Amino acid sequence: MAGFLDNSAGLSASAMDWGERRNTVASIGAGVLFFSGWWIMIDAAVTYPEQEQMNHAFHTCGVFSTIAFFMINAVSNGQVRGDTYGEAVWDAQGPALVVPGFMMMFGSLIASIWILFGAYVVPKKEVAPGLAVFFQNAFIFFSTLIYKFGRTEDLWG
Repeated sequence: MAGFLDNSAGLSASAMDWGERRNTVASIGAGVLFFSGWWIMIDAAVTYPEQEQMNHAFHTCGVFSTIAFFMINAVSNGQVRGDTYGEAVWDAQGPALVVPGFMMMFGSLIASIWILFGAYVVPKKEVAPGLAVFFQNAFIFFSTLIYKFGRTEDLWG
């Protein structure tokens, strides 16, 4: 039984060929994180339906994170680098969506931390709804990063 992992070079990350699968893995990983974030928030909304338990205005952070996700990923990486300028409408205005998108994304993440501590930790209430708001925004944030920067080239081009 000793040494049964001696010939397991295929298990290391450096031995795997990510060339053709990198876009697929990044897209699936980002989708799972995005779905998990919304699933956590929907579960918290069902578990804590009363306004006193979880303020309904706290859903705004997740909505703005989702809008920012689409704003950031609507622009291809080639357009951000300046490789693919042409005659299309999005070629000139497309990169202008990335900066406001990241500002919305960071703002939503900071607001979710503020909600967690300001509405739940400091008043010594049950923390689970605040954690749901935070984890929703954190998961959407990381799914945006994985989808935007985890791919080698655009999926459509």
